[in-house]
Amino acid sequence: MAYDAKKIYYRFDDHLSRLVLDYEASRQISPESENLYHGLPTDPYDEDLFVEHNVKRGLRNADGSGVVAGLTRISDVHGYNKVDGKVVPDQGKLTLRGYSIEDLVNSAQAENRYGYEEVAYLLITGSLPNKEELDGFCGRLGAFRHLSDEYVKEFPMTTVSASIMNVLQRAVLLLYAFDAEPDVITPEHEIDVAISMLARLPRIAAFAHMASVAKRRGSEVHVPHPTPGLSTAETILQVLRGGMAFTRDEAMLLDVMLMLHAEHGGGNNSTFACRVLSSSATDPYSAYAAAIGSLKGPRHGGANAKVVSMHEDIRAHVTNWEDEDEVAAYLGKILDKQAFDGTGLIYGMGHAVYTLSDPRAEVCRHYARTLAAKKDLGDEFALIERIERLAPQVMRDHGMTKPICANIDLYTGFIYKMLGVPETLFTPLFAVARMAGWSAHRMEELFCAHRIIRPAYRPVIEPLEYKPLADR
Repeated sequence: MAYDAKKIYYRFDDHLSRLVLDYEASRQISPESENLYHGLPTDPYDEDLFVEHNVKRGLRNADGSGVVAGLTRISDVHGYNKVDGKVVPDQGKLTLRGYSIEDLVNSAQAENRYGYEEVAYLLITGSLPNKEELDGFCGRLGAFRHLSDEYVKEFPMTTVSASIMNVLQRAVLLLYAFDAEPDVITPEHEIDVAISMLARLPRIAAFAHMASVAKRRGSEVHVPHPTPGLSTAETILQVLRGGMAFTRDEAMLLDVMLMLHAEHGGGNNSTFACRVLSSSATDPYSAYAAAIGSLKGPRHGGANAKVVSMHEDIRAHVTNWEDEDEVAAYLGKILDKQAFDGTGLIYGMGHAVYTLSDPRAEVCRHYARTLAAKKDLGDEFALIERIERLAPQVMRDHGMTKPICANIDLYTGFIYKMLGVPETLFTPLFAVARMAGWSAHRMEELFCAHRIIRPAYRPVIEPLEYKPLADR
């Protein structure tokens, strides 16, 4: 442990291979500083205060529906109807620029082609491309995949972090310094930046992971040069596998996941963060970095890793996976905080918008089944299906009244595991896919809304009389 004259302590972190500031060791508690650490008001607000002042907590109405904060032509996330002011559950629907997500995914799969690039083009431009337009778009993506030597020298991968999402943020902010006109806000420049981000972020994410692994092993990073003509899904697997050691089925399933995660409305936390920053007319790199920071939060993008851990726990403690009574009983223990992580949550079940079904989960289930059988993971897949079927009733037996359906996270982690994607990349791949939606919403906010987002907070404080320092 290092020590300096100002009583600030550092310790050497073996994983990061550098000195890090040890805040806990450096904390100097004295009678004079007691309030600094223990005087912060942390008591939760009385629920009645939100009702009294008509505050939409979390920008949610009392019935759980979202406060309408803007208009969008980009997507529609439908999970319920409002009838006579009441929420009425409905089958989930997700449409991108008017097209259902099922049609977009199924059409690409039926034609045995990658579909994420088509979805990205649709989100950015508002229309489906013809073959020539799609080929041209894919060609531009391929051209932008290259990372300059100067960028790689400064790329934050050289500073290994505990979170690849943090590395991604720094990597995106660094791209600002490699843009000849980073603060220019025109439709043309915004589209160029969006395409470059769509092209480079997959390689940056995979690159960062490989650098982290190399750092731990004390080895060099070997990342293949981008191969012309590869899709986004193939590009990711190429870096992760160190070459073309993946099957067409694997790449096609990853492509499905990218399509499903590409866009999910303007109200989700990361997209809204992107729109908030964009409404100030800041540069695109700052807005996208903010979106990544939001997605990093465990209340937003990190749920898929929790689901994987939960599935591992269930497999370890349920002796007969086919015994529905035993599975249901263990799910009950999880809800009672007697099993798994003690939170009382069944991860992968329930959604803020969807009530009866999550269309993305439906698609995941369909396409995951085939690959699970090929990889001899059919029993694990069947267990997940069993959890999806049993959990809603178990949750109702525990007093939950709102409709509960499986969300996409119930299957995402399992699919990534089948594809050999390391857990540290689960959320970064979410960010890679969602870049298409973020860029569409940023441009809509910049060029169609024309007003800075500035909500109000209701003060609940009493006026106080200021006392001179000597009288305190």
